Amino acid sequence: MTLEQAVNQVQQETGGKVLSASTVRRGRNAFEHRIKVLTPSGHVRVVTVNTEAGRAPASSDSTKNPAGDGEGIKEKH
Repeated sequence: MTLEQAVNQVQQETGGKVLSASTVRRGRNAFEHRIKVLTPSGHVRVVTVNTEAGRAPASSDSTKNPAGDGEGIKEKH
């Protein structure tokens, strides 16, 4: 599944506005798409979609207050 397909799917499922979308590596050959959505109720939700074939998309990882979305925090590996 491409990032664009994941964004479209999440947008349809939540009915919200996509704020950001990115792809992150999970292991050697595994990737996941993380889509941040502003829901109609005003909450920011981060939805993770696995790119591996045969796996169902994960539902929301977290629900955050729109004012405190943690945008500036980055992990170093």
